[in-house]
Amino acid sequence: MKIEKVMVVGAGQMGSGIAQVCAQGGYQVILNDLKPEFTERGLGVINKNLSRQVEKGRLTDSEKQGILARLTTSTDLNDAGAVDLVIEAAVENMEMKTSIFSKLDKIAPSYAILASNTSSLPITEIAAVTKRPDKVIGMHFMNPVPVMKLVEIIRGLATADEVYQAIEEMTKSLEKVPVEVNDFPGFVSNRILMPMINEAIYTLYEGVASVEAIDEVMKLGMNHPMGPLTLADFIGLDTCLYIMETLHEGFGDDKYRPCPLLRKYVKAGWLGKKSGRGFYAY
Repeated sequence: MKIEKVMVVGAGQMGSGIAQVCAQGGYQVILNDLKPEFTERGLGVINKNLSRQVEKGRLTDSEKQGILARLTTSTDLNDAGAVDLVIEAAVENMEMKTSIFSKLDKIAPSYAILASNTSSLPITEIAAVTKRPDKVIGMHFMNPVPVMKLVEIIRGLATADEVYQAIEEMTKSLEKVPVEVNDFPGFVSNRILMPMINEAIYTLYEGVASVEAIDEVMKLGMNHPMGPLTLADFIGLDTCLYIMETLHEGFGDDKYRPCPLLRKYVKAGWLGKKSGRGFYAY
């Protein structure tokens, strides 16, 4: 299974990061989203990231131009008609993802692999809406994609060994570290991270300590690069809530029950850094 041409569906923070590392890895990349302004914004972020690398001397200007030349934009899913791999990086919503995969299954060549960058949703369920469940896999990049080395590779129930191997090899070609994970809610990263963040929110909710104190304890006492409440703000409190709900529903265990304060903040529109207000003001 030779992967040369890749489509990334979703030009937001994750999608544009994935498109950037794929183009840097030498792949031809189509960055797809619903509207031209979304893809242009994504391309703008990539350009800015690469310019920063040039300034730091990590890339030459001609290398930057070569990377940008391998990137094209698209607002039509039918452009997946000649790709070897599609990486879906749309919003974390099962209805949205199954709709995209159902369409891609009809458009992409029969040999193409369909991957999802989902951070918590079951790959097996996504694969079930296609006629190629053996070619559906999870490829969970970490944020920010150009910086973070880990990619969780999630096998669905039917994922073929050669599909896993092709994605593992491709991940290494992007200078990332692939880690094989089975298909359980939250996989490994969010199954461990999100309950920790949720517990930090409970600690605030119950008046144990202030926002700053909770973050300081985890940074200085546990050697975390940033505190859990700062991290929640960067991830987006709506995303944190959605993943906690996925864990709660998937395992049916009350230890995954989202903190009422998290729900309250999301209802108030305090979503973290992206909305200007979360546990901190931005």
